[in-house]
Amino acid sequence: MLILGLETSCDETGVAVYDTGRGLLAHALYSQVAVHAEYGGVVPELASRDHVRKALPLISQVLAEADCDAADIEGIAYTAGPGLVGALMVGATLARALAWGWGIPALGVHHMEGHLLAPMLEDEHPQFPFVALLVSGGHTQLVRVDGIGHYRLLGESLDDAAGEAFDKAAKMLGLPYPGGPHIARVAGEGNPDRFDFPRPMVNRPGLDFSFSGLKTYTLNTVARCREAGALTEQDKCDIARAFEDAVVATLVIKCRRALRQENLKTLVIAGGVSANQRLREQLSEALAKEKSRVFYPAPMFCTDNGAMIAYAGAQRLQAGQVDDVEATVRPRWPMEELPPLPQREVGT
Repeated sequence: MLILGLETSCDETGVAVYDTGRGLLAHALYSQVAVHAEYGGVVPELASRDHVRKALPLISQVLAEADCDAADIEGIAYTAGPGLVGALMVGATLARALAWGWGIPALGVHHMEGHLLAPMLEDEHPQFPFVALLVSGGHTQLVRVDGIGHYRLLGESLDDAAGEAFDKAAKMLGLPYPGGPHIARVAGEGNPDRFDFPRPMVNRPGLDFSFSGLKTYTLNTVARCREAGALTEQDKCDIARAFEDAVVATLVIKCRRALRQENLKTLVIAGGVSANQRLREQLSEALAKEKSRVFYPAPMFCTDNGAMIAYAGAQRLQAGQVDDVEATVRPRWPMEELPPLPQREVGT
């Protein structure tokens, strides 16, 4: 089954063609980072306008790269939520219009299910069951995954998501948006012994996260440096290192705790923050000691992309799920509400 995937949940327009028999045939991504950087964050109206401008040209590009045309496409998957409502509406309207015009089914896909399943695009991918850490600008969640749609939430952030905390910490340090890559860059020059930031909620039971206190601690550290004279470039590097170390250590501790709690040996980590190299290194090292394994998407599929939506949609379309006439986008959408698929219906 040949599926066109369309991702427009926030500030990246992603398009892909996925074949359930041959795998991913082509994909393309347009990032709006440069558009939003001067504002220090995503401006929803600008995001929606850019999706309108870029989606159709990207679809034409990807179809050409996949060596197919509209007549070959057998279904369209698009992100129906969670995300920015205007951006979601652009993708949903376009996908459903194309599906109607081409006489094929369309299906709205859950954005975080797309992230969760992104490692399945790799040649070596995890087998069910596993624990998934979904960590991005909008979400930080630990989920037990027994199959597609068989999800149980184990823990989540009670306030800021980890990616959001990276963005806010970067802003405090005068670093550009998005914060994650810039924090990681300057942290590489930081002294790991100068500051010791707290690891939030690791000394209490459970698998929930909280990063608001860490954000406040960072703000107070920046203020103390300014009071001492000025916030130097070395100060920025040292604070970034301490902040990154605290976030990474917190995520590693909670992942190990989740695996032990669920008696599992496989971890999947996906979402934009999963590209953080220090997180990958420390998770791999920690889990190796426990004879557990960790799987990631390819770096280009850590952030939002059309390939993950095409893959997730292909599994559900192949199982016979399609949009009804009243299908709508859902800016907020708990993943546990998704219908489960029998394992025998899960595609390659």
